[in-house]
Amino acid sequence: MLVQGFNMIWGWISLGLLVFALAAFVNAAVHRDDAYRAADKQNKGFWLIILGVAVAVNIFLGVWGFLPILGLIATIVYFVDVRPALKQVSGRGPRRRGSSSDGPYGPYNGGR
Repeated sequence: MLVQGFNMIWGWISLGLLVFALAAFVNAAVHRDDAYRAADKQNKGFWLIILGVAVAVNIFLGVWGFLPILGLIATIVYFVDVRPALKQVSGRGPRRRGSSSDGPYGPYNGGR
């Protein structure tokens, strides 16, 4: 009974990692190739290969072994570093307004 519960938990973790890697792969495929160059990241083919391998490893190996961990790291790097840069370059990211001295209610003038 305990083993069945453990296997069920690992199954859900494996499914979660697969969905996470698949979402990164689809998102990488949606962006244009020139956006990767403009964001000064690796090219689109590189990320499609890396994330495609991560998806394939999650499908065939689940969470067992060292390769799924590498795929998870690649997926996290894509979501944390590459995706925000691509969104900003393509005009869909958050825009900064004002200067670096702006406070929550307007510019900070040093008490003037």
